[in-house]
Amino acid sequence: MKVFTTIKDLKAALDTYRSAGESIGFVPTMGALHEGHLSLLRKCKEQNTISVVSIFVNPTQFNDKQDLTNYPRNFNKDCDLLIEEACDIVFAPEVTEMYPQEDTRQFDFGQMDQVMEGKHRPGHFNGVAQIVSKLFDAVEAHRAYFGQKDFQQLAIIRKLAELGKYSTEIIGCPIVREADGLAMSSRNMLLSAEHRNAAPRIYQTLQKAKQMVRSHAVSEITAMVKREVESCGLLRLEYFEIVQTDSLQTLSEITAEIPATACIAVFAGKVRLIDNLEFIPHKK
Repeated sequence: MKVFTTIKDLKAALDTYRSAGESIGFVPTMGALHEGHLSLLRKCKEQNTISVVSIFVNPTQFNDKQDLTNYPRNFNKDCDLLIEEACDIVFAPEVTEMYPQEDTRQFDFGQMDQVMEGKHRPGHFNGVAQIVSKLFDAVEAHRAYFGQKDFQQLAIIRKLAELGKYSTEIIGCPIVREADGLAMSSRNMLLSAEHRNAAPRIYQTLQKAKQMVRSHAVSEITAMVKREVESCGLLRLEYFEIVQTDSLQTLSEITAEIPATACIAVFAGKVRLIDNLEFIPHKK
């Protein structure tokens, strides 16, 4: 496995592979790798001959500087995991490499970045777009892989690829869950034992909400979610929204004709967890 820290060296190596007819797959991460990330890498290796994983904690997508400071980092452990999975290339730049000067670009995603995560984390998705566009330019991958746990982010990255006319194919991969249903996340390692025990209630509540879709109003489902999540006293609901799967716009009523996904953000102590569940699938 080769590790690069500069865009120049990364591009030189990838150009050699590209000239030899290799297909390049890319998995962007912020490190603190877990089985969810590794599942993306396996899909990447399955569909491409060269796999690239980036490890970079991007400062411009954190509206809470304390959250940036506390974000888990363990580069050596991450590399050990990637070696075990036979990753070909790791790109691990310093902040000054990705941001030699302030990035003042502003991206227009319409209303897609104004709801849910965008509403509660102002500027977050603009920061995501800044770093993902820089990484796409550096790697020029044939395919890039993102987890569906970050449902809104995936939709916005698809829009970014469209706006930027990137040839990279964006591939969404299913949420990977712990045995008790908790969606895998790097933030899970920050949970206390007490909060970790309570956290599976998030997915359990989403499943209960899905069972109510055919027979209850959205307002009734939302009220149930808040009661269920907060009844243990260890979790606090930040938001619960049922949205149109493609546009991300909030649905006031649910019909079988409109693909719908429920999205949720919950605080377990000071740790913020997100999850989502498809309620009404796209018709095949």
